[in-house]
Amino acid sequence: MTHTVGIFVFDEVEVLDFAGPYEVFTTASRLHARSHVADQPLFSVFTIGRTASSLRARAGLKVFPDYNFSTHPAIDVLLIPGGVVTAELARPEVIQWIAASSARSKLTASICTGAFLLAQAGLLDGKLATTHWEDIDDLQSLFPTVKVQTNQRWIDEGRIVTSAGISAGIDMSLHLVERLAGRDLATRTARQMEFDWAENT
Repeated sequence: MTHTVGIFVFDEVEVLDFAGPYEVFTTASRLHARSHVADQPLFSVFTIGRTASSLRARAGLKVFPDYNFSTHPAIDVLLIPGGVVTAELARPEVIQWIAASSARSKLTASICTGAFLLAQAGLLDGKLATTHWEDIDDLQSLFPTVKVQTNQRWIDEGRIVTSAGISAGIDMSLHLVERLAGRDLATRTARQMEFDWAENT
């Protein structure tokens, strides 16, 4: 069974916020295929933009989304990275898409300031959540119904998972691999990436 992983990308998205999880899930899929040659890919990972046009991530990296809001496949795992999210918070079509996609997905996760987009969509109401240490106070101030936590690499609330900033998205993605495909594959993925997996939750 293939798990589809859809990653939202936008102008000023933090590069490692989306590239780190992308690497985790594609590496896990590659490792799984070594011992399950006849199986379908474990993860199918793709990026989704508001439109099909190219965009600029932080520091100017040019990104070409695989799909737009109206063309992407069904999403099992929805990932919302952070970066400079001010413009996205003000776009009703973005917030509506996140809310609708999350309702249809099995898991929704944010990295860094992506938590602001989940909160704007009403997905964090009454839930424990975290974000980049620099943005903790703003998240709590703007969304008082969210139970914002400090000093957490990620927080798992079942269907909704949030992580702290940038590299913490890799830790959280390894945790999601463990949830979906087992501890052994998550551990082997971290080793393949030569990444010191911080497992504190």
